[in-house]
Amino acid sequence: MHVLLPDLPDFRALADEGVPGATFGFYTREHVPDGPADGAVLWFVPPPVRAQLAARPGLSWLLTLTAGIDHVQGQLPPGVALFNASRLHDRAVAVHAVSLMLSASRRLHAYRDAQHARTWAAPTPVTRLPDSGLTTLDGRQVVLWGYGHIGRELDGLLRPFGANVHTIRSATPREDRDRLLALADWVILLLPSTPDTQHIVNADTLALLKPGAWLCNVGRGTLIDQDALLAALDGGHLGGASLDVTDPEPLPADHPLWTRENVILTPHIASSTGDLLRRGARLTRDFILDLDQGHEPPGRVDPGRTY
Repeated sequence: MHVLLPDLPDFRALADEGVPGATFGFYTREHVPDGPADGAVLWFVPPPVRAQLAARPGLSWLLTLTAGIDHVQGQLPPGVALFNASRLHDRAVAVHAVSLMLSASRRLHAYRDAQHARTWAAPTPVTRLPDSGLTTLDGRQVVLWGYGHIGRELDGLLRPFGANVHTIRSATPREDRDRLLALADWVILLLPSTPDTQHIVNADTLALLKPGAWLCNVGRGTLIDQDALLAALDGGHLGGASLDVTDPEPLPADHPLWTRENVILTPHIASSTGDLLRRGARLTRDFILDLDQGHEPPGRVDPGRTY
């Protein structure tokens, strides 16, 4: 089979070492080779390049090395199988979510601000008791909204910290969902971007949360109505928000979320690791070997399912 890969060293190495049953062509962010291809692997390419890859004559499958598929779903010709690579990102995203939670619980964001101001911001003995604002996750009610691969990883990571973990899934009845949201000290958003999840966190949803609850979003920025989020933050109802994703992205420099003291922002890097490119190439190699050996690779996307 002929496969189009990103023109990056770790993917070039696949051609150098050889993968049984496969030949390779390489594309860049500016150029896609002419001619037919049996498959293509997407790695953070602009929309025009995605469109060119999806339109290759003879294409039978496309592998996106992302967990989300909203950037490509519905753009493939009939009969072209779509695969995602959630297993490439699950662990890192779960670790990032825990990191955001622990940072907020220990108020590291506030101490970082104090560091920049060269202010020794340790609680005085008077304020240290009864409440310095510092907490742990021990005994906290954590609601995972979405329970796929990342949710299961996150569940396992949180339990040693003493958190009480609850889950909201697509089949969770509305009354049970609202009850869990009202219970939560933390709500972790792990949902994909679909028409059904657009602004699923809105003024009504946020009003269900108890005062002081924190919201963490490592799903998609469109899950949250950001005007409603700002109102809940500014009104003092929310304890704060830890956001790896926003709407829009990048977040404009004049957006009010930048200046909120109880907001922690990271620039959509939850899944990033130093070895991500190498691991993506290894996953691609295993994927091609599965196909060559007649096995169905993991990650096939069901066209009738929302992700």
